[in-house]
Amino acid sequence: MRVAMFSWEFPPKSVGGLAQHVFDLTRALIDQGVEIHLFTLGEPGLPEYERVNGVFVYRVIPYNVSSPDFTTWVSQLNVAMLEKAIPVFSESNDFQVLHAHDWLVAYAVRALKHAYRIPMIATIHATEYGRNYGLHNNTQRHISDVEWWLCYEAWRVICCSHYMEGELKYVFQVPDDKLEIIPNGVDANNFIQKNNNISRNNYAAQDEKIVFYVGRLVREKGVQVLLDAIPMILKQVPDIKFVISGKGPHQGELQSQATRLGISNKIYFTGYIDEYTRNTLYSWSDVAVFPSLYEPFGIVALEAMAAKTPVVVSDTGGLSEIVRHNYDGLKAYPGNPSSLADMILLILKNPQQAQQLQNNAYQKVKQKFNWQDIAVKTSEIYKTVWDEHLSTRWNSRQRGFMERFSKVFGKYS
Repeated sequence: MRVAMFSWEFPPKSVGGLAQHVFDLTRALIDQGVEIHLFTLGEPGLPEYERVNGVFVYRVIPYNVSSPDFTTWVSQLNVAMLEKAIPVFSESNDFQVLHAHDWLVAYAVRALKHAYRIPMIATIHATEYGRNYGLHNNTQRHISDVEWWLCYEAWRVICCSHYMEGELKYVFQVPDDKLEIIPNGVDANNFIQKNNNISRNNYAAQDEKIVFYVGRLVREKGVQVLLDAIPMILKQVPDIKFVISGKGPHQGELQSQATRLGISNKIYFTGYIDEYTRNTLYSWSDVAVFPSLYEPFGIVALEAMAAKTPVVVSDTGGLSEIVRHNYDGLKAYPGNPSSLADMILLILKNPQQAQQLQNNAYQKVKQKFNWQDIAVKTSEIYKTVWDEHLSTRWNSRQRGFMERFSKVFGKYS
């Protein structure tokens, strides 16, 4: 199979979990013998073209023209992606499948689908409707319309959980026979600790336990719920440092909330951290907490489980499907600080139970959420879609057009 994949995120350019998903998926697909050409967002200092784990990576920088808003910038990115992709497609028009990750690449992928008559698959990682608990302004409605359009144009739609399957049916009316559920994965080998050149004292005192959160600082991730739970936790276990890593538009509000609650001295907002620092913090943490209000999957929970860190998650979305309560993690009621505090305290005060949870969790991620199995399922969808495409009139018309074009071109060459 020869696949052209489009994602606005790819390491080292990383905003959320999408970048890591595409990095791990493409690496595993290469091992399955799939040839991947990835078109993604670049930035000054990064190579415009390189091979990464066998993947052909083409980086695009949007036009240096002022954008009045984010959606205009996305349109500029898509036109720049088309400019980058067209020479690649024209040089060797034998791509069999287009694979789009989320709405931010919808315009470019849809144009290439119809220009070259190539079937398209879309992976929907989250929806604007779900992130915002409805659509409340014109920008949100526009993004949701583009998400619907991407699902409509796709031959198959991949989502990461049964929760997301239900959301796509409800919000976009995607039919059953178009949907495929393939979970995210994690490579447990990435979390094996090697030489450590970071000091734990940079984050917590020697006698302090560490409660760790990593993720975007946006409302739907529920960090504000964790802050409300902290005073209840400190009453029973006072020697704790809460390390909150990540960045986002909610950071200032969270810091103000911590000040109002009188707990600022117990919280360390680290900002963005690299993968090495993240993994090191997992290894030091007594519990990793993910109190999301909306979570299509929750790959950070898998990472914590792979790092052998006990997890507490909200009983919502994809997190509910990852964690089995009191077996490989604990679940708290979404948006409920008291419930969250109770679950965190249960782990902090019961080290033997915490050890059993983390052991069970580690075995689960190795057996159920490994990228090799995920790549096999994805490549099977590629092949199924390509085989179906070959039997359609759409493909027959394309073959006829290419044959006529070749005759005319040969006549005048």
